[in-house]
Amino acid sequence: MGSYIRRLYDWVLDWSNTKYGVPALFILSLSESSFFPIPPDVLLIALALGTQSKALYFALICSAASVLGAIIGYSIGYFVWWNGVGEYTTIAMFFFNHIPGFSSELFTAIQQKFDLYNFFIVFTAGFTPIPFKIITISAGAFNINFPMFIIASTISRSARFFLVAMLIKKYGRSITAFIDKYFNILSIAFTVLLIGGFFALKLLF
Repeated sequence: MGSYIRRLYDWVLDWSNTKYGVPALFILSLSESSFFPIPPDVLLIALALGTQSKALYFALICSAASVLGAIIGYSIGYFVWWNGVGEYTTIAMFFFNHIPGFSSELFTAIQQKFDLYNFFIVFTAGFTPIPFKIITISAGAFNINFPMFIIASTISRSARFFLVAMLIKKYGRSITAFIDKYFNILSIAFTVLLIGGFFALKLLF
């Protein structure tokens, strides 16, 4: 999975060098909350470093699109995850078989945690490298409170992306020099962190 993630990472990063960087940021942020494995932080950082005066604007786009994507993920779980007799649909099986991190065993474990810690599970996944899409879809599949889900998603995603943007806005030049010097090491570290998020999810649930 590591080489697959790295290729996707490089592909996402390439969008920052095109005139379609902002639309790509919106689409990436939206899709990452429902099915895409690469978080939008990669593109957010690249765009913000390129135009530091717009860092908070990029964070706003990232946050809004991510919450919209969370609603899409919730809708997938709520409307198309189960058939009429409580079994997984073809769409659910597609996710289990083809989307990294998804498994029926994990979903069963998440359901048990949702009963006790629903807000904190959504918030933690939204703010940390834990794959957010798994939580958004499972939230819909297990019909957790929708307003609470939106509040937790909005707070966690906004906090994460605006924190990144504010750090870049304040320390942009030194961060740029650091990234230029250690880019290869940082890209490997990011890949390890991303894969680690999937393992952390399994350990937590």
